[in-house]
Amino acid sequence: MSGRGSRVPVGRAGRLRLRRNLATALRGADLLERKLRLLLDRERVARRAAQDAGRVWRERMSEADTWLVRGVLLGGEGALAEAVPADRARVEVRWAALMGVRHPEAVSCTGPVRSPEEQTPPNTALAHAERAYRAAIRAATEHAAQQAAADLLAAEAARTRQRVRALNRHWIPRLRRELTAVELALEEAEHEEAVRRRWAASHGAR
Repeated sequence: MSGRGSRVPVGRAGRLRLRRNLATALRGADLLERKLRLLLDRERVARRAAQDAGRVWRERMSEADTWLVRGVLLGGEGALAEAVPADRARVEVRWAALMGVRHPEAVSCTGPVRSPEEQTPPNTALAHAERAYRAAIRAATEHAAQQAAADLLAAEAARTRQRVRALNRHWIPRLRRELTAVELALEEAEHEEAVRRRWAASHGAR
């Protein structure tokens, strides 16, 4: 082959090798294009899910902030301190793989659990704020997981697109050119051999 000092193979063995290489490159390009379509489809799903979760996250945060202000106005900052549970939220991410790309598939969020000894929110506004903040946390984790999945899939899609482009724009055309050159050389050699045989046959018959 051409490039990096290599030569185009000659003869029937060279033609066979080029045909095999071309068939392999064509199959590889087809597989990579299928992979690219799958990655882009899954990325679009993850992007939409991230956008939806982000919208819910902002809505719940706005709602929670509104209730928080009302609760503090009603009970003071001391009421807010009493309403915060000591436990923390817990997040678990389930991972999956698509075409070799490991990415977050789903996420579960468990809100903080208030022990029996802890006080509940002292007024209704703070209770509403707590529920809204819990919902905001769940939406935030969903948004983060889907956004991460979309970014990972997009990065692999970009790498796959580059490989497809390299095959379709460089390797496959080059293999076809080299195969054409070898086939033409073989045809010329076979034609010349046929001419020599006819010449030899005609002169040998005299």
